[in-house]
Amino acid sequence: MNYNIKLELDKNPYCRIYLRSNSYWYKILTRNPEKFEDLKKEAKEKYKLRNTDKINNVIDKINMISKFIDVLR
Repeated sequence: MNYNIKLELDKNPYCRIYLRSNSYWYKILTRNPEKFEDLKKEAKEKYKLRNTDKINNVIDKINMISKFIDVLR
């Protein structure tokens, strides 16, 4: 595996965890180091780290709080 990819994996723990749980990525990254961006995208989708996921989480929390307040009234 490319040294630059190893450095990137050290910087991003979610990608490292995803790589360990999906070992087929070792072969892909060894053959095509430019596929690291695809690995990042898959890890973000799995662990819900995309901006849209964060916004949805905030909206869900706001809805839960508003429902809780409605129950208290």
